[in-house]
Amino acid sequence: MRLISSFGLLLFLLHVAGSHGDCILQNSIANVIKLEKKVTKVEERIDCHPDPNATPEKCAQRGCTWEPEEEPLTGAPWCFYPPGYGYNMIGQPVDTKDGFLIHLRRSSSDFMFGEESQDIWVQIEMQKEYRLRIKISDDKQRFKVPIDIVSDGVRPENPLYDITFTESPNFGIRVTRKSSQEIILDTSLPGLVFSDQFIQLPMTLPEGSDVYGWGENEQHTFAHDMNWKTWALYGRDQPPDGAANMYGVHPRITVLDKNGMTYGILFLNSAAQEITLTPAPGLTYRTISGILDMYIFMGEGPEEVVEQYTEAIGRFPIPPYWSLGFHLCRYGYDNLENMVAARERMEEFKIPQDAQWGDIDIMERALDFTVSQDRFGGLPEFVDDLKTNGIKFVTILDPCISIGEANCTYRPFDLGEQFDVWVKKPNGGPVVGKVWPNDPVYFPDYTNPRTHLWWTLLVTEFHDTIAYDGLWIDMNEPSNFVTGDMNDGCEARNVNFPPYLPSIRLDDRNHGLADKSLCGDAQHHLGQHYDVHNMFGWSQSKPTLDGVREATGKRGLVLSRSTFVGSGNWVAHWLGDNFSNWANLKYSIIGMLQFNQFGIPMVGADICGFIGETNEELCARWHQLGAFYPFSRNHNTLGATDQDPGFFGDPVASIAREALNIRYTLLPYLYTLFYMHFKEGRTVARPLWHEFPTDNQTRTIDDQFLWGADLLISPVVQEGARSREIYLPVAARWFSLTSFFNSNNSTWFESEGGFSRVDAPLDVIHIHQRGGSIIPLQKPGLNTQQSRKNGFELLVALDEDEAGNGKLFFDDGDTIDTLEHGEYFLGKLELFDKTLRMMVEHDGSPELRFLSINRIVIFGIKEPVTAVIVNGNPYNDWEYSEGGLFLNNMDIAVNDNFEIIFS
Repeated sequence: MRLISSFGLLLFLLHVAGSHGDCILQNSIANVIKLEKKVTKVEERIDCHPDPNATPEKCAQRGCTWEPEEEPLTGAPWCFYPPGYGYNMIGQPVDTKDGFLIHLRRSSSDFMFGEESQDIWVQIEMQKEYRLRIKISDDKQRFKVPIDIVSDGVRPENPLYDITFTESPNFGIRVTRKSSQEIILDTSLPGLVFSDQFIQLPMTLPEGSDVYGWGENEQHTFAHDMNWKTWALYGRDQPPDGAANMYGVHPRITVLDKNGMTYGILFLNSAAQEITLTPAPGLTYRTISGILDMYIFMGEGPEEVVEQYTEAIGRFPIPPYWSLGFHLCRYGYDNLENMVAARERMEEFKIPQDAQWGDIDIMERALDFTVSQDRFGGLPEFVDDLKTNGIKFVTILDPCISIGEANCTYRPFDLGEQFDVWVKKPNGGPVVGKVWPNDPVYFPDYTNPRTHLWWTLLVTEFHDTIAYDGLWIDMNEPSNFVTGDMNDGCEARNVNFPPYLPSIRLDDRNHGLADKSLCGDAQHHLGQHYDVHNMFGWSQSKPTLDGVREATGKRGLVLSRSTFVGSGNWVAHWLGDNFSNWANLKYSIIGMLQFNQFGIPMVGADICGFIGETNEELCARWHQLGAFYPFSRNHNTLGATDQDPGFFGDPVASIAREALNIRYTLLPYLYTLFYMHFKEGRTVARPLWHEFPTDNQTRTIDDQFLWGADLLISPVVQEGARSREIYLPVAARWFSLTSFFNSNNSTWFESEGGFSRVDAPLDVIHIHQRGGSIIPLQKPGLNTQQSRKNGFELLVALDEDEAGNGKLFFDDGDTIDTLEHGEYFLGKLELFDKTLRMMVEHDGSPELRFLSINRIVIFGIKEPVTAVIVNGNPYNDWEYSEGGLFLNNMDIAVNDNFEIIFS
């Protein structure tokens, strides 16, 4: 078990040194202030009774104030903390090598959910100029998340923040942004609570702020409603349903202040937890285990926040190129003939596809690492045929292992017994559960290094059965069809039925934390399930990717349903078992944007929806949107009608084909975005406010989004709509590409900034390129094996200064560690003063030696062009019309410097 013992001997020595006799250690560096007690404003109330059924009597027992809210009701708590409730400093903050250490003592005598710690310690780590850590704990051994975000070990010379401490009426921490003097976080509110199973920290945020992030839930607006909304996190097999906690846990928010400056906060904790958002604006953070471990990422731009966050927790590796193509799956092919028929429909309608997927119905009786010989006996040969035609194969694994097979007939179980890899009950026996197999199952303990060896070995051996290219790990919250242990249930212990239960979705509250999962007292190598539940999928992810890479010798792709902080080091994510309806189509954009902020940029929703029956209009519009998910897959459920685009025929098939052809044309740009994420931490898909944070119109736009900084996508998200309103930030030039890719004459035009309503027939999705950008393109193919052999194009959109820039990254698309081995190409593209240049920064990709740039299109030229010179020689095959220059039939080496001058 990974435990922290509150700084051990150091704290003891500091405590003794600071209190021996009447001596109090002073620290001249710390800024300590006193605040006057004041009447609590309604919007600043901190709920003293977050559990149900508050009454005046219960409120008084907790030492809190009862005051019903006057009409109209806003949702403000009636039972709230009085000023001074919490902790006070003992002595003054003590200077440490990278921050401060502060001793606090409880100022209240009443209790909420068990005895509260009388003495706690606050450690401030000024980890970097742009990163600050606030850690609060007591002297007890407590679980700590095994993710180390390490300080530089010294105070930064020029931190972007100042820190102030309040000593009365209760202790608090104020963090101020130096550049704006804005207080970005203030914990001097009453209500700091620290006990074994209830930890709480309230804070106010800057006036006029918007808050984004925190998940995984289905959020209906990207900018949070601050009117007393509570969002709980606890990994659960849960389709999207508003505030219901879903598959993953990412306790991380981004705050956009009124000046357009941003910062991020991570609460690094793996227990059940929640935030309540308040109109102050502010939030109250609660968790039921561990420590308070908070990291602040100062930004100040939105992309800088994500860069700083992913620097701390890790970044998604450059994916295999094929994984950026289109993926097709369903649960319910039921036999190989139906899978083959779906693939043949894709071929018939010439719809691009890079991967065919299998769900659990390809297995023998839902047993991991098997293929049904009756229904999918010819699958290995089909997979070989797919590969011959440039199509990859991905299949599914669930985390649990059936225990009902005859002795020595099912290697995953037999080897698991030999390695002793199971999650255990307190009595030492394996936890018994029920999921898809006919018989009960055991749950592997993926926090155990021995389990990693077992799982990686099985994953590697499975490749001999079916030559997969990637794996999909599902049900790893972990999901359980019974409550706790199948035979014994859960004992009446406080880790199974904690005194406070965050606002998590439960089918039956009498089940406690074990609802659809395991008992809190189940034992893992790393600790109790109570503490590590939310890390189950996280701990399964790395050994799965390790096994895929060992088996295939390639990068591979692993898709995981359950994720946690840092899962993006190994896995992609899809947004789970969504519904075939228009609301889920729209909300999927928000989920995609959130996971890019969480550091998992390879994300998308099941196109056309998973649960229920889709229809042609919905599926057509969803394919237009899904063509711009970073991870693009059509998938639906058992018993539903087929929904692969070829099943519907035209117009759905042609609409899907045209949308995917645009995607495949843009793949060099998309691949470069993933490189930029890996190297610098940038998002792949991002909201408009990431690029235009001072434009207040962008704050609430969540039905348009950008690929990188330069490509704006505006899908139709309403049933029956044949037009939509779009917003183009006025700080940039914008060029419509809506008809560019699918018309013979490459139609384009410059669009006016601001709001406008545009026509959007069923076969149209609006796309705009931002002025100042250069986007690399490649002619599409039916898969990436084909498209990677085609010629390149450059799409240049000029800004007001008639300038633009971009990058192109390229490698073989599948080899592991090409950056480390120098086996890649990186070129910088720049247009300035009517001169377009390629500047090769690294030339290590042999494939590019056989490829050339065949066309260059430049938009936004303000004066007519009369001559073009390419590498010092006049060039005559060009056209100019109304600001657009088309250089045709070119043959310029991609991997060489070039210069093109027009005048």
